[in-house]
Amino acid sequence: MKRYILFIILGGILLFFSACAKKTTENIKAVSTADPAKAWRKNPPVPAQARDINLGEYSTFDLANGLKVIVVENHKLPRVSYQLSFNTDALVEGDKAGYVSIAGDMVSKGTKNRSKAQIDKEIDFIGANLSTSATGIFGGSLKKHSEKLLEVFTDVLYNPVFPEDEFEKIRKRTLSGLAASKTDPNAIARNIANAVNFGKDHPYGEAQTEESIKNITIDDCKNYYKTYFKPNNAYLVIVGDITPAEAKAQAEKYFSKWEKGEVPVQKYKVPQGPEERKVAFGNKDGAVQSVINITYPVEMKPGNPDAIKVSVMNSILGGGVFSGRLMQNLREKKAYTYGARSNISNDKLIGNFTASASVRNEVTDSSVVEFLYEMERIVREPVTAEDLQLAKNGLAGNFARSLESPQTIANFALNTFRYNLPKDYYNTYLQKLDAVSIADVQMMAAKYVRPDKCNIVVVGNKDNVADRLLRFDSDGKIDFYDPFGRPVVEKKVEVADNITARNVIEDYIAAIGGMKKLQSVQNLRTVRKATIMGQDASFETVQMVPDKYMMKISMMGMTLQEQKYNGTKAMSGQMGQKQVFTEGKEFEGIKSQSVIFDQMEYLKQGYKLELKGIENLDGQDCYKIVVTKPDGDQATEFYSVKTNLLYRALQSQDSPGGPVTVTNEYKNYKEVGGIMFPHTIELSGAMPTPIVMEISEIQINGPVDKSIFDIE
Repeated sequence: MKRYILFIILGGILLFFSACAKKTTENIKAVSTADPAKAWRKNPPVPAQARDINLGEYSTFDLANGLKVIVVENHKLPRVSYQLSFNTDALVEGDKAGYVSIAGDMVSKGTKNRSKAQIDKEIDFIGANLSTSATGIFGGSLKKHSEKLLEVFTDVLYNPVFPEDEFEKIRKRTLSGLAASKTDPNAIARNIANAVNFGKDHPYGEAQTEESIKNITIDDCKNYYKTYFKPNNAYLVIVGDITPAEAKAQAEKYFSKWEKGEVPVQKYKVPQGPEERKVAFGNKDGAVQSVINITYPVEMKPGNPDAIKVSVMNSILGGGVFSGRLMQNLREKKAYTYGARSNISNDKLIGNFTASASVRNEVTDSSVVEFLYEMERIVREPVTAEDLQLAKNGLAGNFARSLESPQTIANFALNTFRYNLPKDYYNTYLQKLDAVSIADVQMMAAKYVRPDKCNIVVVGNKDNVADRLLRFDSDGKIDFYDPFGRPVVEKKVEVADNITARNVIEDYIAAIGGMKKLQSVQNLRTVRKATIMGQDASFETVQMVPDKYMMKISMMGMTLQEQKYNGTKAMSGQMGQKQVFTEGKEFEGIKSQSVIFDQMEYLKQGYKLELKGIENLDGQDCYKIVVTKPDGDQATEFYSVKTNLLYRALQSQDSPGGPVTVTNEYKNYKEVGGIMFPHTIELSGAMPTPIVMEISEIQINGPVDKSIFDIE
């Protein structure tokens, strides 16, 4: 059964959707290779004294229904933005995790007066923008269109109808995203980190699952809206080319009829960090990289007097782009990773510290050592004056750039009001930043950096990595979690003494038709259909014994990628560019596609098969087999104990963003010509959403025009 073909197909898809990015990368490369003497000054200018920032005075007033309005004048551009923010704490959603997010999205999907299409058309016509979420509504437009914007804005606020068809679209899109996230090591690491940091009884410790999304009803969304979308639970921040008097007139005209109501208040225990080092592991079979997150909860509310000092300390440890110590150590010195960073977040409920990187399997434990070393070093050793100034410069630049966004200014005003900050808190940010000293940095490190009391979350290949992390766990026991942060209780299923990896492959061959039947196949043509990023795609392959192969991907009426092997030469063509190979890795890779049934090759000399045990996947026990090809490439495959059919296959592949593990799931086996073929193949791991490929045509030993294998 052909498997490697799908990994090569993926490369063509990625190429197509990243074509525009290539030119940008080349431009950046051209700049970076310029003459250093002309590109940089030898003696950079001395930093000037921190200047005052004037964000503009804000004024406030309340409507009779309890809506608090904040107005920030900014007459630089003839634009006005309106940000309605609800003062609702996150909810524990339980077995319906995800309904709050869906409810917020649904608010803008149609009203009693307008369909979603009409809303979009009216907003686009005036060049405005309008978006909704569970935490509020944002809209912005030219000042001359503000009345029209507010008309649509408040229609969305007052009259949502939660249409069934839009609900199903959102649920389907959410489920598709979850299907991708359960194979995304970064998403898995986030889910596990949230679970161990905050616990399942805290809203930040929950994760959406396929089950929880399927449990959600439209009534859940309506009830959330009816309960929390209240004026006495909201702030309206108006920013832009508008006077307080004009803003008050608009607020009274459009928001005064909004009826107030009782809003429940949520109370949660403050999550406590670990008292020792704990290792939490998420298994990712076939992964060649490990995602590392060293993390724990931190009490850091907005406006905390430590906040600016902490941001400077973190910038030195792992913030910035390349200046952070973690980056300099793990990337520049050790070459373990493309990037290593840290962050300390603030939040009105609970924040967190996280230091993270993606590293090669073989250096996972060494990378953890370096993370802990740098965390310990910043606690015990004062930073240098040079490091301190570099961090300040970077933070000052980021702050200045953030002021270009009206939403940033709106958030500053809202935070000042909501958290009772001094009115000049943001206007004097640069002065407070400039005042941070070396002693302040060391004090913050001692207070907030805890290398000996942390959760070490790793997502990677358990067989290659997990045991090497035992030494970092205080009790010498690693806790395992599934992709959604749920603890995994490993039930070891013993493999019968008479079962070997070769037996598993032989049983698979027998299950799909038997060796004799497979050997009778002289050629095979398959056509698979899929929808990728909203576009229909066709994947056609033709294989002929002993050494002929052709593959073509078509999308949007054109050939996206084509590959051929004629027995002596191989060709790969992508978007009009063709290359011919007679040797090398590319040649061998394309040549291998001429094999119709991979598992028949596994039984030949040169292949290494390892039976790693039995694992339960989606409720069924599967034999786990690691296949090592003669060229050293490895794949991990799972064969159902019950049916002997291939259920899942994983293999690492290079992508524009670095190595990824591509997962194929084989479903819907049907008999064609006496041979069982999986008619549904779900490919995930390197695209934003899984690709579901369905066989539309399959032909065994049919007529084949041999000219399709010709290579010019």
